[in-house]
Amino acid sequence: MAPPRGSAAYKKKDGILAISRDSQSVSWTPTAPPGSQPTVTLSVKSITNLQQTPASSPKVMLKVFAQFPGAPAPEAHVFSFTSTSQARAEADAIKDALSKAIQADTSVPAAPGGVSSSAAMAIASAVSSTLGAGRDTSTLYDDDQLKSNVELQQSLLKANPSLSKTFMESLRTKPDSISNSQFTSQFWSSRAHLLRAHAIERSQTRGAYNVLSTIKPRTEENTIKLSISKEQIQLIFSQHELVKRAYDENVPKLSEEVFWSRFFQSRLFKKLKGEKILEADSTDAVLDKYLALDEDLERSRRILAAHIPHIIDVEGNEQNHSQRKGNQPDFSMRPTSVDRVPIIRTLNSLSEKIMSHVTPNDIDPSEPIGMDEETFNSLALRDLQADAEENRIILNIKDQGRFFSTDKADDTSADTLLYNQQDPNEVLRSIRTDLASKGPDVDLASAIGVDDDSSDSDSGEPHPSHVGSKASLRGATTRLFDAIAQQRAQNEDLSLTGLSSAQAASTCDLSSTIFDRLSLTHATTTEFLHHFWLAFLSGDPLRAEEIARLVETLDRAMDRIRAVADDAEAERLKEVEKLKKQVRDHYERTHKKLSFHPDSVKGGAKVVNQLMGPTVTAIGVALRKYKEALVQEEDMQ
Repeated sequence: MAPPRGSAAYKKKDGILAISRDSQSVSWTPTAPPGSQPTVTLSVKSITNLQQTPASSPKVMLKVFAQFPGAPAPEAHVFSFTSTSQARAEADAIKDALSKAIQADTSVPAAPGGVSSSAAMAIASAVSSTLGAGRDTSTLYDDDQLKSNVELQQSLLKANPSLSKTFMESLRTKPDSISNSQFTSQFWSSRAHLLRAHAIERSQTRGAYNVLSTIKPRTEENTIKLSISKEQIQLIFSQHELVKRAYDENVPKLSEEVFWSRFFQSRLFKKLKGEKILEADSTDAVLDKYLALDEDLERSRRILAAHIPHIIDVEGNEQNHSQRKGNQPDFSMRPTSVDRVPIIRTLNSLSEKIMSHVTPNDIDPSEPIGMDEETFNSLALRDLQADAEENRIILNIKDQGRFFSTDKADDTSADTLLYNQQDPNEVLRSIRTDLASKGPDVDLASAIGVDDDSSDSDSGEPHPSHVGSKASLRGATTRLFDAIAQQRAQNEDLSLTGLSSAQAASTCDLSSTIFDRLSLTHATTTEFLHHFWLAFLSGDPLRAEEIARLVETLDRAMDRIRAVADDAEAERLKEVEKLKKQVRDHYERTHKKLSFHPDSVKGGAKVVNQLMGPTVTAIGVALRKYKEALVQEEDMQ
């Protein structure tokens, strides 16, 4: 698309006002004489304000305010559009293009070194450095670009089945007042970070690796067989100059099959892999002559040509602070020959070669050679530095219980109310009296009434609860284990599979089918709550019908939660009947009665209501706010 331009007069001279192709400047060129150069050129960075005559004015003029470096005040440039039929359209197009360019230039300021101020954009920019030079990646991971990239969204849905299921269920149960495009835009607006992470993942490619360690000849029927691809051959040539040189000098004297077969059985192959060469290894008259050549000569030349900071220049330190005199260094600090530990030197050399082909993203070629502040900080001893001050935004919420509690009476337990009615002085006096009556050698267990030989009677007569009774101890044990199980369920991964106990803990004693339905219902309900609050808090009266439809959707969400609870309860009752039948069958076979209580079967509607309690409360708050706003609107009318 060509940049906008139009016929405009500047200082009573006719000319052409046009925006550059990169949208970074606007220039005015006089029409007479033909072929003239632009006499006025204003960069987008220097433009401070734009003014245009209203649509009712017969004259179409555009005033551009530009402030140049060193100027005390902005300078105004007035352009009068002279076209008889397209003056207004040309002026609007140029002004819109300039406004977008100014907004793009000021919305995302660049930090020193070319790194964006946004951490997510900085990471994306660093990863996208492999996409190729010259390609504009500053807007590649912008939220607007991500939300409009349909192909990327479909790829993410295919890669994430859980997200795809949530998207399809929300799309199926959305109200008719929300179009598919509106729903898609609102759905991805809260998941831009997932799109950005997926885009970064797709842009990454596999880098170079130690190819010789992955190639392993195999023996089949007393025949050595080897599989090697063209990509692997290219990597071998790029990582090992000796192999490339041997290939150039001996092929086509030897066929490629013979060359590679002899190479992977030669001593040269073992040397390049870093393995020790033994006397029993087979010799090769063609390839053994390359054993004496030093593959690190090119590396040495690169090191000499490169600039090494003095702080890590070991050879420079040897020249200025030699250790050849005095006590000899420890044997672990003495240089060793290549033949002694070939694998270490080989891997270090190969790693350096691989990293040398990686284009650095944090180096500006225009900067002077030498150690900058960033390099110095990277080499500093961080262990000796103080802890960095945390830079966080602290969110303080006062009385957050009022957002979630449904009834203040439920916040105070029965035990707390009972303890509040007692007088501490009376309680302490009673304890002292009991201890004094027991004598000097008091047994605390017997003092509080602990009786290990006590048993629960089956007569069904109620007994007063006592601290030392078995029922009280069993109740305390049950509460303790329930708290441990609840904490473990919160910490464990919901995707645990395998043992039945782990699965029961991860699904909160619900079946996998019911738990999946409950998770999907929770995700879709949360999504519709998000849509409701976006529309409700927008204050737009045109979205009243949409809000009413969303309220209906929330009512249906409550029905779906009740349906899941009913199905979970029916499943629990079915399990109870199954266990009762097993108890009856056991009694008919052995005439021994097994103790069984229906409450021992966990799950059911109680668990569903506990898990969905905050969501149900959130729906209630949304519906209450909507009804209050509706009543307030009716009172105003």
